[in-house]
Amino acid sequence: MKKSTIRELSLVYKLCVLSVGVLVSSAAGATDDLMSAAKEAFEPIPSVVPAIKDNTVTHEKVELGKTLFFDPRLSASGIISCNTCHNLGAGGVDAGPTSVGHGWQRGPRRAPTVYNAVFNVAQFWDGRAADLKAQATGPIQASVEMNATPDRVLNTLNSMTDYVVMFQKAFPNEARPVTFDNSAKAIEAFEATLITPAAPFDQYLKGDEHALDDQQKAGLKLFMEKGCSSCHNGINVGGQDYFPFGVVERPDGTLLPSADKGRFAVTKVASDEYVFRAAPLRNVALRAPYFHSGQAWSLKQAVGVMSETQLGAKLSDKEENDIVAFLNSLTGQLPKIEYPRLPTRSDATPRPSLDK
Repeated sequence: MKKSTIRELSLVYKLCVLSVGVLVSSAAGATDDLMSAAKEAFEPIPSVVPAIKDNTVTHEKVELGKTLFFDPRLSASGIISCNTCHNLGAGGVDAGPTSVGHGWQRGPRRAPTVYNAVFNVAQFWDGRAADLKAQATGPIQASVEMNATPDRVLNTLNSMTDYVVMFQKAFPNEARPVTFDNSAKAIEAFEATLITPAAPFDQYLKGDEHALDDQQKAGLKLFMEKGCSSCHNGINVGGQDYFPFGVVERPDGTLLPSADKGRFAVTKVASDEYVFRAAPLRNVALRAPYFHSGQAWSLKQAVGVMSETQLGAKLSDKEENDIVAFLNSLTGQLPKIEYPRLPTRSDATPRPSLDK
């Protein structure tokens, strides 16, 4: 072979190596840019239980709260527990568009997930409960949900020796620990443990670029570039602020019932009509149907509705699939929950009532 030919081949080889190096460097740079942008908009779920204001989380309090969470006798009918509507085996929600409560009444809104709820700015779709403690007292007393009263709950708890002992251990410095407020504190402490760390997206945020596949990275890029992350951001990928449902185009009446004016019911401010807390998207793939009305039965449908009504953008089929792939990366490790043995009723325990 001629020397000139060898030199030419050598030059071609070097150019190929250089081109490959540039492509690899460019791809690495794009990955770094995406990860950096993601770290600015989101935070990973911690692996430790967060502290709660004015409510120290202890083992005894958590065990009491878990027992209360699963006990249907806190309801007037003796049928409905917290877990009925916030099923821990089904993403922290129930199966229907809206929950079925006392006397087969249907609630007006979709039950929010209890997983990672401790990270939300407030509780319920309209933010009417400041924290999990306040949230715990609402459904127990709501006539359309558990239909109980604080007095009935206290009579139930005081009628069972095991409950009295559990309250004494959970609140050792109180002379009369069995109170409705302490019941809410115990449930709050238990719900604070319902966090789901170590999702693929959490691992990505912590620096593992291989935690997401190419489609999930494409979906993440779209999620930020299209503007989804302007509302769905932070540690819970949402749940941090309130926004109108229908910024650009109002959804149809099935998705946005006209009678439910959202946060307006709390603030009485006209600009809060049809405003709702941005849904936290952690574990969102586990809990169809979607929206406060529970009328979108697939994640892809929900993505399409949100892009058109909130952003005024019509996504392609591929773009919707890519964003759905990213949303699937938000599914974390659910805590292992052992169903508790509930205290045994006594002759003094109030009997179930189905009266409205």
